[in-house]
Amino acid sequence: MLRWILGGREAQGSLEKSSVLCIGEEQPKNWFTELQVLKGHFDIVRFLVQIDDFRCASAGDDGLVLVWNVETGERLQELRGHSQQITAMTTFTCDDGDTTHTSLLTASSDRSLSLWDPDTGNRVQTISDLQSSVKCLLVLERLCVFVSGGGELCVWNKDFQLQCHRPNHSDTGITALIELPKNCIAAAMDKEIVIYRLTVSTDSSISVAEVRCLSDHQDRIRALINVNDGLFASGSHAGELILWDAIEWNIMAYEHILWEESQACTQAEIRLAAPKPSEMSIQHLTTNGRHILAAVGSGLYVFSVLTKTVVAYRKAAHDSNVLHTMLLSDSELMSCSEDGSVRMWEIQDLPLSAEPASSGFFGMWTFGRPNKPSAPPLKKVVDVPNIRMLELTGDLIGHSGAVQMFVSFRENGLVTCSTDHLLILWKNGERQSQLRSLALFQKLEENEGL
Repeated sequence: MLRWILGGREAQGSLEKSSVLCIGEEQPKNWFTELQVLKGHFDIVRFLVQIDDFRCASAGDDGLVLVWNVETGERLQELRGHSQQITAMTTFTCDDGDTTHTSLLTASSDRSLSLWDPDTGNRVQTISDLQSSVKCLLVLERLCVFVSGGGELCVWNKDFQLQCHRPNHSDTGITALIELPKNCIAAAMDKEIVIYRLTVSTDSSISVAEVRCLSDHQDRIRALINVNDGLFASGSHAGELILWDAIEWNIMAYEHILWEESQACTQAEIRLAAPKPSEMSIQHLTTNGRHILAAVGSGLYVFSVLTKTVVAYRKAAHDSNVLHTMLLSDSELMSCSEDGSVRMWEIQDLPLSAEPASSGFFGMWTFGRPNKPSAPPLKKVVDVPNIRMLELTGDLIGHSGAVQMFVSFRENGLVTCSTDHLLILWKNGERQSQLRSLALFQKLEENEGL
């Protein structure tokens, strides 16, 4: 079920067609040669959450939450209680001094919140009849509270008691939340990022206050992530990538990613094109603290936090929009797309005398605030230093629908979920063969041979 011969999506309008990319029948760097299909959902599966080294939970539009053993593929628990689709899910680990236990926290469009015990499958706490659906969840483990975002911002303790709340004035509501230093949180609302500060009183009560509003994006914010203790990043529908200081909330780097098209192979200059919004929208951001990987339309951009420059890119990484990404290391990454594929990439040096393997050129990058002049001088490919290419090293094809996201369990495998209602557990075939052989030998020893 693996596809070896890959073709780029046919460009629309005047854009040139992508050349066919072939990585051959052998994929020596792709260790996912064994797969197991996990069935149990009956609608789109949108969320995957890692519980521990051997378990994950899946949820989606059927309102079900399923707990899986990633070693065996066994379905361990089926959590029923929500009457409509799941809109957010995360783990909630609270240390009471003696024991540490990880629970599952879910939100649904039925306007309810639930806390589940993944060991027993029991629903421990629930809140219904909320003012609006919750779109995102953030757990503040140090304070042993969690924050829900949607039509309003609410802070809850571990017993599901409302500590404080603030309404917001955005039609879209809060779509993303991250934790910042000094008891602050950042909330994405349409084109703005609102900074809130939580204050814990002597009687352990908590209050929340808005302290800053960052209005530097020109379009709706699609992604918001922590980079490290001192930085966070945001990406917009218009292709704006902003790196922020997490303490002072100032812009550290601003980049506007614009797709380009070449008029001819011999043309050295990059001219500004007019890409469609979907082609430059940043759907997802991920980071390892040193690099930021951005899913931009159907392409990928790797941004260096240290040098504040793009170090590698591929305009047509998939045939459709990239929905989720992951940095395995500074040189290896993965992505999944609406086209149903999961792809592995390696950052490699760009040939000096040849055009990049991707079909299109990279965009122009400007740093500073977005109100700077929007027409920088034309650049040549050779004038942009240290640009490298993304080389396809593996293509995992098993889903028949858009792959929503994936979770890596390192040597234990990779779990993907899709609109086809399925999960797929991808395994290292060589390692699995060795484990089966070892188990067989152990069984023979126990039975004293045949």
